[in-house]
Parts: sequence; C-alpha cells; structure tokens
Amino acid sequence: MKGHKEVLEIFGITEITSANTEWFYNPNSFVIIAESKESGKIVGGARIHAVGGTQPLPIEDAIGEMDPHIYKLVEEYAKKGSGELCGLWNAREVAGMGISFKLTEAAISIALQIKLTTLFIICAERTFQNIFKNNGFEIIPSLGNQGAFYYPKSDLIAVATIINDLPELSLANNSNRTKIIDLKNNPKQKKIENGTKEELDIEYDLLIKSQCNFLKQ
Repeated sequence: MKGHKEVLEIFGITEITSANTEWFYNPNSFVIIAESKESGKIVGGARIHAVGGTQPLPIEDAIGEMDPHIYKLVEEYAKKGSGELCGLWNAREVAGMGISFKLTEAAISIALQIKLTTLFIICAERTFQNIFKNNGFEIIPSLGNQGAFYYPKSDLIAVATIINDLPELSLANNSNRTKIIDLKNNPKQKKIENGTKEELDIEYDLLIKSQCNFLKQ
C-alpha cells in the first residue's frame, strides 16, 4: 500500500520484505484496512499470509539467508495450517490512537476464521513488547540470536515470533483473547473501543466469504 510505503520511507526503510506488491496476486493473502468514516482515507492496514499461496511467507524472505532453519520450521507448521501477520502500519495522523492494536486483533481473528493453527510475525523488539506479546506471540529462540536478527537494516534489530496455539491463544492476556474470539465469532459488528488517547467508534467488517478458495482446501 502507498501509505505503508510512505511510513517506512520516513524511517529510511526501503527493503522490508512485506512491503512489495506481489501479495496483491496471492490468493492466500488476506488484507485488512482501517478507513476513516469522515474522510474515506485509508489510515492503516495489515495482512494475513497463509502458507500455500504464490509466495513464501515474508519472514522466509526476510531471514532465510541469515538462518535457513526458518524454511523447515514453516514447512513443519504448514502441515496443520500456518501463516504470517505482516504489513502492519498506521498513518502518521492517527499515530498513538491505538489503530495498530485494533488491526492486530482483527488480523488474528481472520487467521482463526481461515483455520490457521500457528501464526508468525517478525517485528521490532519494542513492538513485540507493546503489541504482540499481549496477543499471544512469543519469541522463537531457535532462530537467529535467541530470535533476534539485524533486519530490515543493519542498525535495526527485529525478533522472529510465533503464536504456537492459535485456536487457544494461551499466552494472550484475557482481555485480548476475549476481543479476538469475539471478532472471530462476530466478524461484522460496531463497537466503541478504548483507544490509547480517546474512544474509537469502529465498524468491523471482517467476514471471509464462504466461496473463498482457501476455505475449500
């Protein structure tokens, strides 16, 4: 997305693997957007990539040369349905409002809808602590240096993480688990959510249509 690319460029990041446009043609890529009701502008987004589409998972492209063990790990988890949460971003004008938190919950609920059992993500260590840890992700110590890599630049450190038990979300805190399960069971709903600065009036429309080829596999 143009907005995602612009946000990355602000921080001098141009080589992140999930920021290319190949996903647009990938039948196993599920895109979530946050759109402002007032302006109609897209102010954030995320994607779920399920294994088995036309691309490797972005985490494979990101760290495969540094640690080829990621390929075997993905292959093993793919036997029961695996994927990756990637491309998470929000526009500068909504920074600090909590949009990324809501997009993360929505994305995980979609991973549950399409019956994945594990979900990868590679992210900054700070983002892991602030967002993903509370949603059930844990660092994969068998990869890199206890899960850490220099990525997407040599002066930045990212961590490879996973939800190992997506249907149970045993490591998620109770509040996040409840929200995610509710979105999975009720993908179309309107809610007043607590943001980090103010309340957010959100209309969710997350239903994956039953005719989707992925759900027929």
